[in-house]
Amino acid sequence: EGIIEGKIEVAKNLKKQGFSTDIINKATGLSKEEIENL
Repeated sequence: EGIIEGKIEVAKNLKKQGFSTDIINKATGLSKEEIENL
């Protein structure tokens, strides 16, 4: 659970900085749908 929460936090930060969904997906392993819903 903690690992997933950490990945979500990283993904949120990357998204705020303007990184593309594709890059965030590769960096975190989260699905594109999960990233878009953040």
